[in-house]
Amino acid sequence: MLGKDYKRQDCSIARALEVVGERWTLLIVRDAFYGVRRFNDFLTHLDIPRAMLSDRLSGLVDDGVLERRPDPGHAGRNLYELTPAGRDLWPVLHALLAWGDQHRDPNSRMFTHAACGTELDRSGACATCRLTPGPEDILTQSRGDRAALRDDPVARALSEPRRLLDPVEI
Repeated sequence: MLGKDYKRQDCSIARALEVVGERWTLLIVRDAFYGVRRFNDFLTHLDIPRAMLSDRLSGLVDDGVLERRPDPGHAGRNLYELTPAGRDLWPVLHALLAWGDQHRDPNSRMFTHAACGTELDRSGACATCRLTPGPEDILTQSRGDRAALRDDPVARALSEPRRLLDPVEI
């Protein structure tokens, strides 16, 4: 098994990869931006093995990307929410979305500035307002130009326009 650190690399990218570079990790963070907060909702939407999800969530909590707190609606269960450090990953995720859109397959979602409705450009900026909104000021919705690949409860909740970080309630 490969190690999880890059001790001999004197580079901030290496330090960041120690936190978010493992398989599944950025998809978990992506879903957290989409408002997914419960273990079972991550599990259902990502089709990730249960043990791996548990390991990745614990690591993201330990590294200060996610906060784990008791779920007031379900005794003995937890909610996972992005910390300020986790929310700072939005430009990274948006850049990866833009890269994948250009060099792989077009993205199935669009991201707009909530204040004016303008679609964000590849850099995450709003051309109308001439600013780069934070994730709390971004709406996302399906482009609707292709069939959905998933039909789980989270995918259905995400099919409607919604503000990033707003909790998915299923």
